[in-house]
Amino acid sequence: MFRGMATISFYADDVPAARDWYAQLLGKQAYYAYPPESATPAYVEFRVGDDEDELGIIDRRYAPGGASNPPGGAVVFWHVDNLDAVLGTLLDMGATQYEARTEREAGFVTASVTDPFGNVLGIMYNPHHAEVIAARQRA
Repeated sequence: MFRGMATISFYADDVPAARDWYAQLLGKQAYYAYPPESATPAYVEFRVGDDEDELGIIDRRYAPGGASNPPGGAVVFWHVDNLDAVLGTLLDMGATQYEARTEREAGFVTASVTDPFGNVLGIMYNPHHAEVIAARQRA
């Protein structure tokens, strides 16, 4: 059975630029790079959020055959506490709107952007996720 998300992989033509952009967005440096001492790594990885989910950025040369260059396909939504603030930060940093801020039922709010490297990045205020985190903090 599925136990949880392990790693999200994004592709970029310029891994160091993508690493630096995400480091600025996330407020932390990548914890892993391969090759480790290279100024131009082929892969970097961040740990993000309450569960330290992994966000990997891979040199686009290693994308599977048939991988699409235009943004599209599945969108992974990251829970954020303040969707409007995060969306504003993303747009200020050069991301472009993919799907506008959309209020869903039961308090869910979503939006998505295309990062400067061609990947779709979804953000969401998810009341269920907020409840799970609050319950963990009470325990």
